[in-house]
Amino acid sequence: MKAIVNVYLKEGVLDPQGKATRHALESMNFKSVQNVRIGKQIIITLDSEDREAAEKEVKEMCETLLANTVIEDYTIEIV
Repeated sequence: MKAIVNVYLKEGVLDPQGKATRHALESMNFKSVQNVRIGKQIIITLDSEDREAAEKEVKEMCETLLANTVIEDYTIEIV
């Protein structure tokens, strides 16, 4: 079983990397880009057959290490 965790900055938190990427895209003539937010994706392979237990464990991982919950949100997808 795999867990896909997407971590991204909360709304209202400045994203200088996203701003720089947006500026670069504009300079490359991609004029329709209005905003860019940069995040990270973490793929975890789990030795578990219980989907609910796996999601609970990954949530705990996010809360304790993978995401800074003060400034970041995250989503979990178990596949």
